[in-house]
Amino acid sequence: MRMRRLYVFDTTLRDGEQSLGITLNAQEKLEVARQLVALGVDIIEAGFPASSPGDLAAVQLLAREVRGAVICGLSRAVPQDIDACAAALRDAEAPRIHTGIGVSPVHMASKLMMTPEQVLEASVAAVRRARRLIPDVEFYAEDAFRADPAFLCRVLQAVIEAGATVVNIPDTVGYATPWEYADLIAHVMNNVSGIERVVVSIHCHNDLGMATANSLAGIRAGAGQVEGTVNGIGERAGNTALEEVIMAVYSRRADFGVETRINTREIDRTSRLVSRITGVPVPAHKAIVGSNAFSHASGIHQDGVLKERTTYEIIDPETVGASGSRIVLTARSGRHALRHSLEQLGYQPDAATMDALYQRFLVLADQKQEVFDEDLHALMGEKPAVDRWLVLKNVALSIDGSARARATVTCTVDGRTVTGTSDGDGPVDAVFRAVDRLAGVGNTLLDYNLRSVSRGKEALGNATVKIRLEDNGVLVGRGISTDVIEASAKAYVDALAKSRTVSPPKS
Repeated sequence: MRMRRLYVFDTTLRDGEQSLGITLNAQEKLEVARQLVALGVDIIEAGFPASSPGDLAAVQLLAREVRGAVICGLSRAVPQDIDACAAALRDAEAPRIHTGIGVSPVHMASKLMMTPEQVLEASVAAVRRARRLIPDVEFYAEDAFRADPAFLCRVLQAVIEAGATVVNIPDTVGYATPWEYADLIAHVMNNVSGIERVVVSIHCHNDLGMATANSLAGIRAGAGQVEGTVNGIGERAGNTALEEVIMAVYSRRADFGVETRINTREIDRTSRLVSRITGVPVPAHKAIVGSNAFSHASGIHQDGVLKERTTYEIIDPETVGASGSRIVLTARSGRHALRHSLEQLGYQPDAATMDALYQRFLVLADQKQEVFDEDLHALMGEKPAVDRWLVLKNVALSIDGSARARATVTCTVDGRTVTGTSDGDGPVDAVFRAVDRLAGVGNTLLDYNLRSVSRGKEALGNATVKIRLEDNGVLVGRGISTDVIEASAKAYVDALAKSRTVSPPKS
């Protein structure tokens, strides 16, 4: 089957930024844009230059600094907007003007106060003006789904003749259903003369929770470009979540018949960056990038995934850059999950011990929302599973008021208590450097994750560290404490301590 190219248009920095409470400065937009290039998106909509001096400056900065993707600016179908867009994009490697106007009866009559013929004339004039300034022009027919299909086709045909290179058919208010949206895209593909010369783009909102489904329906109907945002942020209930569409077409290639240039292993990193910079948390249950996306709490699910991952995981976590599957020990966990977790800690209980241990585990799990490694050590008699050559004893920090920090760490190394001090860019970096000095094990930090596992002022911090040794072995360490720095130190030491007890995986 011949695969069509699907272009990915990211509007996190424009439509996503319009979300209530999100205002990004130029440097923040630049940081996100560079990560979007690493992700492999084709077009980055950098902002709406005519809307404010700040947005104008941000688009100018991205146009000047970002390479590897088309940089796009939004404009209304008015001369001043188009001119501002072109000026902002002057230094772009590959600029695009995204101009358009409302085409539904309610938009034309109530917002624009224009007749359909006036809207048609304004559309053509806007595209012509933009095309004289920049060769790549995308036209958006705002509220296209609620427009009269015949009038929509007239407008699209006219702007194609005027020089548009991309035509965008948005479901601006998220009112469509997948079958209706697919029918609209198919209608346009079959009734607009010259449509084969342009890229048909889709832009869906999530007001009824169908943005991803509608986008996928539009792709199957023939659209060549999908627009959306990282984590689905945007106006009202948000936009199409790009990570969901990307992984749907990646996982179901044969059904959609399209391919992208997305590096899926950058999805998780991109999601976390956007969440951090915008301050909008990703819900735990969010598809693809939520913290629970690859977590298993049900005993039946845990048993299945431990026997064969694909029983309950249709996506390998590493495909999207996630650290891996996670077995969550709760009262619903079975013996298989408990044994697996104990073996990860180094314990090898026999069958008789396991039966008694499981009953004690259930009592503890009924008392707690989640059972952690420290709880398992307590269940095993509060003794370490194996003699560790490296044990954390104490962590002390001093911070001089800037980003620099100094950590003093005491460990037991091969039975000898030693203390080391190191500076770092922040307390966690300083602690890791101090431990490195004491341990003397060459490694590369691959991933560090810290999360809260309970509520209130005594909430526990659960840290996870993933390192690669010089011989290419990969080890994972975990630590938990009410002090997040101590939790981080425990996790790092836990990973290093396994270097003499865990064999590197065979290549």
